[in-house]
Amino acid sequence: MSATRKSPVSFEVNVHRLPRKGMPVEINADENQRRALAAEHDLVSVERYVAAMTVRPWKADGVRIIGKVEADITQSCVVTLEPVTTHIEEEVSATLVPEGSRLARNDIDGGEFVLDAEGPDMPEPFQGSIIDVGALAEEFFALGIDPYPRKPGAVIDAPDAGDDAPKEAGPLYEGLRKLGQKS
Repeated sequence: MSATRKSPVSFEVNVHRLPRKGMPVEINADENQRRALAAEHDLVSVERYVAAMTVRPWKADGVRIIGKVEADITQSCVVTLEPVTTHIEEEVSATLVPEGSRLARNDIDGGEFVLDAEGPDMPEPFQGSIIDVGALAEEFFALGIDPYPRKPGAVIDAPDAGDDAPKEAGPLYEGLRKLGQKS
């Protein structure tokens, strides 16, 4: 979780005051928060942003966060620059432990360390007693954003390769051809 900036949808939770059954967290971004999210993630606009999560104590001193973040966003098409609307729906799942916790350490003395690509992630460390659940939800929101949005039917007209192809071979081509003949 990024600690350098405050998330536009920040929702801080004191981990020492969590009920045993967990605490529900709902974030429904207002217009200013949606505008800030759009600016932060280089979007045309964020029409809707809703996060519903549950924050529960985990093992001795950790925290487990599960839920979902949904949003409706508008981006610029990478081909035509026309607006493209997208619905984002991401499952939020994270386990956090205090810095220095034995649950966060992955150093093994003389043994193997096995990671399952489909298994749960390693717990992430946090400092102090406050975690920003809103910032975590924003990270999952960012994962759902298409980095190259394309309007349906938009195509890039590539120039014909024959037009720009050199008419005669250059020195680089000749050098590579000579290297190929030596083998």
